[in-house]
Amino acid sequence: MNRFSAEDARRTEALEARLGLRLAASLTALEVAKPDRDVNERLRFAREQALARGREARRTAAASSLHGARGGTAVMSGPDTNTPWWLRVSSVLPLALLLGGLIFIDHQYSRAQIEAAAEVDAAILADDLPPEAYRDAGFVEYLRSARQ
Repeated sequence: MNRFSAEDARRTEALEARLGLRLAASLTALEVAKPDRDVNERLRFAREQALARGREARRTAAASSLHGARGGTAVMSGPDTNTPWWLRVSSVLPLALLLGGLIFIDHQYSRAQIEAAAEVDAAILADDLPPEAYRDAGFVEYLRSARQ
């Protein structure tokens, strides 16, 4: 008896075809990934040239920075006379705003303290007790124990 049907045979052939295509694609990818000897030599030569140019550029930059040249190095200098006036003012503006904000906060804090002290003074003067009673240590202790 034949255990495999025609359907099984088609599936087997399809699987074999897929496996063959995958193997072929993998072999092609390996062949493409492995460059020729000529390509390797050209890449090596280009890499050596790039390294030599980099060394030369570093030597030139080091020599020019020792002689005071500005090429490629950061040099701090005075104000640039070509900068427009509005750009110079706008660079100081954030500092001025910060300083103004700090002064405003200090003013508001002082004003709040003065108002709080004035409220306490007004309450003491409007109270039926004389101000000398608040100086008495026993009265202060009485106030503390009465609140608790």
